[in-house]
Amino acid sequence: MSAAILRHPAYIEWPADPRDRLPLTLWTAKDIADAVGGTASHDFQVAGVEMDSRDVVNGDLFVALRGEAMDGHRFLEKAFANGAAGAIVDRPIDWPHILVDDTTEALKALARAARNRVEAKIIGVTGSVGKTGVKEAIFASLERASRGAAHRSTRSYNNHVGVPLSLTRMPARSRFGIFEMGMNHAGEIEGLTTQVRPHVAVITTIAPAHIENLGSMEAIAAAKAEIFAGLEPGGTAVIPADTEHYEQLKLAALRAGAKVVSFGRARFADVRLLDAIPSANGGSLVTCEFPEGRLCYTVAEPGDHWVVNSLAVMAAVRAAGGDMAAAGLALAEMGGLKGRGARHGIDVPGGKALLIDESYNANPASMRATLAQLGQTPSGRRIAVLGAMKELGDFGPQFHAALSEPVLAADVDYAILVGEEMSALARELGKPESSVLGKPIAWAHCRTADEAIELLEDFGVVAGDAVLVKGSNSVGLGRLVDHFIRAR
Repeated sequence: MSAAILRHPAYIEWPADPRDRLPLTLWTAKDIADAVGGTASHDFQVAGVEMDSRDVVNGDLFVALRGEAMDGHRFLEKAFANGAAGAIVDRPIDWPHILVDDTTEALKALARAARNRVEAKIIGVTGSVGKTGVKEAIFASLERASRGAAHRSTRSYNNHVGVPLSLTRMPARSRFGIFEMGMNHAGEIEGLTTQVRPHVAVITTIAPAHIENLGSMEAIAAAKAEIFAGLEPGGTAVIPADTEHYEQLKLAALRAGAKVVSFGRARFADVRLLDAIPSANGGSLVTCEFPEGRLCYTVAEPGDHWVVNSLAVMAAVRAAGGDMAAAGLALAEMGGLKGRGARHGIDVPGGKALLIDESYNANPASMRATLAQLGQTPSGRRIAVLGAMKELGDFGPQFHAALSEPVLAADVDYAILVGEEMSALARELGKPESSVLGKPIAWAHCRTADEAIELLEDFGVVAGDAVLVKGSNSVGLGRLVDHFIRAR
């Protein structure tokens, strides 16, 4: 290297960010062994971490977890055939590995090491509805402004395994980390948030998801508020202003020593919706007010629920010290996620029909939101394939029957109801008063996704139709979506 280059200001002043001095490698064998208290068989480096051998790619670390029904050690050969650089195991093997007593505890220890080594702003996201979409939108916003230095949990890795796995994947150079946290029972989120230790904790909304296990809406709100238990000192709680549980959430946040930032339509909201104008493509032009001023931006995702979701994103980005203008640009470019609002143009007789894929999750709040979105979608006919909502317990019949209101309000031409739990809605739609302007709604009830495919094919989707597919993941309506997409 020439003396002139060495004297150049750009060279002398590099790195501008101390993080640039950190290694590019995700983990070395020594780093892993030191973090988990294990013994390394070889020197190796890894670029990713996986627990499913089918997802392993070249350079990954495979963690051979042992569960009640499955032992990851059975899939070591598959993992290394797929390109694993090493594995965490509880017994000696012929491939490069880190030997530990308990692989599950080793994963947690590696997650702690990953969290401890970063200086990133960490954001935790939970809520009854919208947490995956909001997490992805926050990530897109911070990724844009940080030039690729943001990290987030992928898919819906939001449980006792997914969260530590997502932490282990966080590069040391990260400037932001965004992690989703979910639960089925009280106490679960507290265990997750103490691993994540967020600087910003976001609750998207409170809705009757998992009410079978928790028993009441107040208990659901309390379970979501557990996310504040892991907040770093001086952290910020971002909470919905429009929920009837606002005061409960605010009190829980204050007790945790958090600064409270609210978002929503309420006049007292810190990030407040001023206006939302629907756009021709199904999105919205949003104007919001926050303490420093006002911001106008476009949300590509359709529906009123995404207008409010965008306020949560803006509040979180602001609290994390991110760029709100960049967040606005990111929201304008976001497309729907698979199973969570992705829109597909499918080939049908006469041209194209719209298929809206909401097949991954369903609860009473998200059902109402997506049906309202369907009702606002320009189309020749509106078709709704609605799968059962799970984990509602004794409240199930009541919540399923209540869907008749949003179905009728959306002016649905044909509804296919899938799953035994949908019997309550079928009875409601079968009543004489269930009609729109005197026209009874056409509907069919079946038990499985395969039967729903046959019913939809028999009905015949034609050009200009809009088809909403919405249900809990276990109903399997993703198969219906894949079937009609493949038929294009």
